[in-house]
Amino acid sequence: MKIRTKLTLQFAGISALILILFSLVIYYFTSLYRQDDFYQRIERRTSDIAAHVLEADEVNERVRRRNQISYYQVLPHEIVHIYKADGTLYFTDGEGRLEVGQELLDRVMREQFIKYEQDDRQVVGRYYKDNEGSFVIFSSSLDEYSLRKLQHLKVILIVSFLGSMVVVVLAGWAFAKEALRPITRVVQEVEKISASDLHLRLSNADGTDELSDLAQTFNKMLARLELAFEMQSTFVSNASHELRTPLTTMIGELEVALMKPREPEEYQRVLSSTLEDARLLAELSNGLLQIAQASIDSSKIKLARLRFDELLWMAHDQALKRQPGAHYDIDFDNLPDDEDRLVVKGNEALLLIAIVNVLENAVKFSPKGEYISVRLSANTREVVLQVSDKGLGIAPHDLKHVFVPFFRANNVRNITGHGIGLPLAESIIKLHKGTITVDSRVNEGTVVTIHLPQAFGLISARNAF
Repeated sequence: MKIRTKLTLQFAGISALILILFSLVIYYFTSLYRQDDFYQRIERRTSDIAAHVLEADEVNERVRRRNQISYYQVLPHEIVHIYKADGTLYFTDGEGRLEVGQELLDRVMREQFIKYEQDDRQVVGRYYKDNEGSFVIFSSSLDEYSLRKLQHLKVILIVSFLGSMVVVVLAGWAFAKEALRPITRVVQEVEKISASDLHLRLSNADGTDELSDLAQTFNKMLARLELAFEMQSTFVSNASHELRTPLTTMIGELEVALMKPREPEEYQRVLSSTLEDARLLAELSNGLLQIAQASIDSSKIKLARLRFDELLWMAHDQALKRQPGAHYDIDFDNLPDDEDRLVVKGNEALLLIAIVNVLENAVKFSPKGEYISVRLSANTREVVLQVSDKGLGIAPHDLKHVFVPFFRANNVRNITGHGIGLPLAESIIKLHKGTITVDSRVNEGTVVTIHLPQAFGLISARNAF
């Protein structure tokens, strides 16, 4: 069922319930008022009957005449019975049958006044004491005129309800259409967006209502998809270039070597060159494998409590072994007194790879002999490692691609590398629920910041609960 139909039915159902309750309340209270009003008229009628029949011998002619006039102003289909206290019928008037038993007589004498219904009739029983003795007066009548009006009211309410429901359904259908118009527009705009049109955005995103929130959410999702597609395209392009270069070199060397017989020294040179290119391909394959391993589920990786300052010294030693001429200025001045705040929960081998890659990158893109600033600090929740260099820097348009595997900025293509270090570091840090950010300016340098949650902070948070 479409939302428009569902909204219309819900709107019509709620309106129908309200109209039914409203009609029932009107009908009920109108009927109740009619009944009470007619009982009062019959009650007044019993007084007129008693004055004319039982008090005729007690009043003068003028009063008797007035009582007689009042008595003959009868109600529709009126029946009057007057009984003595012993149950003997004393007076009767009117056509029709009024059933009165001894039990009813006793009740009236006991309660002095009663009212009840007999079929469509309304009956009032009243105890009356006179100089001639005690009497019970029963007066009944049929409120034919008011019952007819009540029946007309019922018809009016039913017809009004049906007519109102027709209006409600039509109005609800139009209302649902108007309410869903922005959603329909969003659907139409989304249908126009394909993989080649991810730059398009939904137009209804400037308001403050829920539909604008939906459009903003779609736009954010499209922005993420556009970035992901762009990163994928960049990855494929860069990976193809990095893998094609050594393969092309190997094929070219081997084809040239096989064109004619060569001296053993020439074959040895060709094999050495081919071996070097093969090792380059192996490094690229290992880098891709490491990225894939760093992207797996963290629940499958063994984690332990590690001192981050000790981990940094281990990474420092490994970086010096790979690049003996590197210079690192490690700053521990901002370390907390509580050593537990330097403890993180992670995999030692993976974290070493990430830190070493960051340290190596800083040296690789800095002038030879330049000191790399390494600053370690900790706050109440996380450990922060900041690695700063004064190297070539990264242009703003290249900065958003630094975590794409095989991506290399235009100003560093003449420096040996594969563009795997930072993407691998990011995957490892994300696996440890941390963050890594890069802030860089061309010809001024680059700052890489790593944030990792403290194992101490996690334990304290659990204890707090």
